[in-house]
Amino acid sequence: MLPVVCEPGPPCPRYLVGFDPRRRPGLETEVLVIGAGIAGLSAALAAAEAGREVLVLCKGELAVSNTAWAQGGIAAVLDEHERAADDDLERHVADTLAAGCGLCYEPAVRAILGGAEEALRLLRRLGCRFDQDAQGRPLLAREGGHSARRILHAHGDATGAEIARALAQAARADERITIIERAFAIDLLDRDGRIAGATYCQREEVYAARAGAVILATGGCGALWRETTNPPLATGDGLAMAYRAGAVVADLEFMQFHPTTLYIAGAARLLITEAMRGEGALLKNHEGERFMPRYHPDAELAPRDVVTRAIVAEIRRSGYPHVWLDATHLGSAFLRERFPSIYHTCMRFGIDPGAAWLPVHPSAHYHCGGVVSDARGRTTVPGLWAAGEVACTGLHGANRLASNSLLEGLVVGLAAGRDAAAEVQPSGPLRAEHRAPPIEGLDIADLVGSVRALMWRSVGIERQARELALARRSLAFWMAHQANGFLRGTAGWELQDMLLAASLIARAAERRTASLGTHTRQDSAGEPVLVHYGLRREAR
Repeated sequence: MLPVVCEPGPPCPRYLVGFDPRRRPGLETEVLVIGAGIAGLSAALAAAEAGREVLVLCKGELAVSNTAWAQGGIAAVLDEHERAADDDLERHVADTLAAGCGLCYEPAVRAILGGAEEALRLLRRLGCRFDQDAQGRPLLAREGGHSARRILHAHGDATGAEIARALAQAARADERITIIERAFAIDLLDRDGRIAGATYCQREEVYAARAGAVILATGGCGALWRETTNPPLATGDGLAMAYRAGAVVADLEFMQFHPTTLYIAGAARLLITEAMRGEGALLKNHEGERFMPRYHPDAELAPRDVVTRAIVAEIRRSGYPHVWLDATHLGSAFLRERFPSIYHTCMRFGIDPGAAWLPVHPSAHYHCGGVVSDARGRTTVPGLWAAGEVACTGLHGANRLASNSLLEGLVVGLAAGRDAAAEVQPSGPLRAEHRAPPIEGLDIADLVGSVRALMWRSVGIERQARELALARRSLAFWMAHQANGFLRGTAGWELQDMLLAASLIARAAERRTASLGTHTRQDSAGEPVLVHYGLRREAR
């Protein structure tokens, strides 16, 4: 498992809501999966294949997840008949280690990347259709940080949606899997030191699910920042739940900001996939200069943290709020066929990317840290596995290599499902004590907006000690006063998760005083220390 230098983290209540099985209804299952993206559904399918009854809690609708929003593709070195002639597993490992800036955990890197071929066979067996050439070979793309073409994609730029479709269809068809949509997971429950279930809310009623093993696959926390590519559901709930339950969390300072999101005032930040730069799109400043060659020899295909910092530098220098992505030389016909989702979305705003430059700006995209787990999803707490973006396996280090995330969710999800199925233990009576007073009259929406603005301003792309200390103090104040008690309803519990997750991230960012990967300190002190910094909840 990931070697972590661990310190006490911020104080917090163990539970957000009380639960007494004598007074509230509950369910029982063998394996409980919290989350229904690529990691959660692959874990559920693996556990069901092992003969276990599986319950999946989905925060929103099954079709809404970070997986479904993923455009670029899934990085994988396939067999010798399908891979690029200049590619192999060692090159993928080397590219991943280089992107991670020395902070990857190499055993996990090799285990996860080495599981690509088997995992892709499963997706194909489930009917996932990747784009192919006339000879039936996969069309492979190249993205930043990759030394070869190894990115599989589907329907041009709708890879995540295709993977989510195939997994959801298989899960719905499996009689051993029960999926509950619009079920907000509140707390992990434990019995005799082992995680044995969770409380959740559906239609304003609180329930408990008792389980012999629990897999956390809740996704990321990009919605903690004002500017984000993530869906609104990505509020760090799994990170907060695991921390309250005593799990070690690590590498939280490493939020990857995607360099290119469509920057139109009043519109959601549409991700412009890195694959567009892989096909030849160029970044230009307001003078029309292609500026990336001044920052890195790989220019537009440099690692994401490099491209993001270069764009921020150009924005600061010019005074304009964005830079430009020029894909006009690729032509409208090519862009419409290769990137149909992006093309049609841009056209809705009256922009033809084959005829006009696109205004782009970085946004919070992917959390490289999370709940410490090994390459099979096992966490530091018995009975709990974690897979996907909520987990920290050490694959990404200080900066995720493009398109490694879907692969990690799939490979680790499958392994976690198998292991959890093999280690199911009988569940017993569960009880959660929560004695905080109720909170009345809190403007939850206003406080959520304040958290997101604070994180963007003080724990954003470029950081410094003064702003990080301000964020830590502000978040601690809000947790101790406005949100210190019992909030009724999912909006209130989600706010408390956001406050705790943001506090954990701000503390981790303050702790690492030198710049490394996605963590950029304007007041960087000395050479970066290559250590996985973790936080654990203090027993109270």
